Amino acid sequence: MIQLRTMLNVTDNTGANLLQCVQILIGTGHKFAQIGDIIVGVVKKAEPRRIVKKHEVVRAVVVRQKKALRRKDGSYVSFSDNACVILEAKTKEPKGGRVSGPIPREIKERGFEKIASMAEEIV
Repeated sequence: MIQLRTMLNVTDNTGANLLQCVQILIGTGHKFAQIGDIIVGVVKKAEPRRIVKKHEVVRAVVVRQKKALRRKDGSYVSFSDNACVILEAKTKEPKGGRVSGPIPREIKERGFEKIASMAEEIV
């Protein structure tokens, strides 16, 4: 469950390290985002001389969350951190060229095939 002001790790190679959620783009009235949802965030910590700069407002997709997510078969999946991948403006294409760490299969089911193909491990 990602809500406003939640800090997320960034798992791609755009240069951002930490992102703060400022908006959830699901529809009206949603308070929480989960795996596969698009959020708007502000980069709080970034590496110098990279694609994404500090204080930049970006769109991102949530790829990991600490809260257990129930799958259709009845099993649950949870991770040790909250993480996201930064997207190009208004598209579902990732801005970076590499994704680190495990990615759940729900990402591919939600239409982010490019992120799923770049992932090291699909859980």
